[in-house]
Amino acid sequence: MARSGIQYSDVQHAIDTLLARGDTPSVQRIREVLGTGSFTTISEHFRLWRTEREQNRDVPPPKGVPEVVVNVASELWREAQDVANQALVHYREDANQQVESAQQAAAEALQQAANAEQRESALAAHFRQTEERLETLNRELAESQANERHWQQQAENLRQEAAQHRHQLDQTQQALKEAQTHYSEKLEEQQKSWEQRLAQEEQRNEASEGKLMALLDTLRQERAQEERALQKRLQQWEQRADALSHELKQKNDALQGYQQECSLLKQRITELERQNGELHTHRSTLEESLEKAHKGLETQQQQTRDSEHWQEQLWQRMASLQAQLADLPSTLASSSDDTPETKKPSR
Repeated sequence: MARSGIQYSDVQHAIDTLLARGDTPSVQRIREVLGTGSFTTISEHFRLWRTEREQNRDVPPPKGVPEVVVNVASELWREAQDVANQALVHYREDANQQVESAQQAAAEALQQAANAEQRESALAAHFRQTEERLETLNRELAESQANERHWQQQAENLRQEAAQHRHQLDQTQQALKEAQTHYSEKLEEQQKSWEQRLAQEEQRNEASEGKLMALLDTLRQERAQEERALQKRLQQWEQRADALSHELKQKNDALQGYQQECSLLKQRITELERQNGELHTHRSTLEESLEKAHKGLETQQQQTRDSEHWQEQLWQRMASLQAQLADLPSTLASSSDDTPETKKPSR
């Protein structure tokens, strides 16, 4: 039983729409026109419509007959009419020529008969006037009568020929009707054959459409599964991207801290280099002072060799300067130890 969604009238209206625009009705096309409905329901209504059309095939075709069938039938009918009309025109031309000849001959015979009658009247009028011409007139009258009978016989023969041509014309018309009947029967047989072939093609199309719809359902399910899997992978990638973004932010923050520490270290290194330069300058100054002291000592040794007290003070001063020079590396090392240790980045 058909479902209650799509009615037979809906399917019939969709078929009329397809036929009106020159498309061959099928279950798929009917469903496209309706926009809804199951293939089973549409197929049952479509089968009922074809059964009714098969039962009413003797009824003149409706307005929605396929244009291809109408064109083929019209072409065959025109060819049959052309063949029959050509034969009929030939016979009509021959018959018309013969009828015209017969009518012309009859007219001439009638004209001659009329002339003979006129001559007979003239002979009768002059019969009393001249007896000498009576025999001549009688002979002429006899000849005229003989000619009249001859022309009458020819007219009768022409009438018989015309009757024969009319009979032939009737036979030709009958043959034309038989030919038209034969072509009509042949056309009907071809139409039935085409309808059977069309029904077979529609059945095959219905089977193919059923398989195609099943395949489409399978493909839709597979596509839905793939879309769900893809959606899940996208969510995982988004989560991973969020985690990477958070980790990148942390590393950027750590990098900023490292950059700040590096900036402080650079400043401290610059300060230490400056202090180191100052210490080197101070050491150079002390070395120059020591050299001057050595020179002064030599001078003093030469000048005051006799003064041991002065020499002892000078040696004490030299010892103090040497102690300061010896303490200079340890001072530099202690200054380096006072700088803050570099913190290692936490991962």
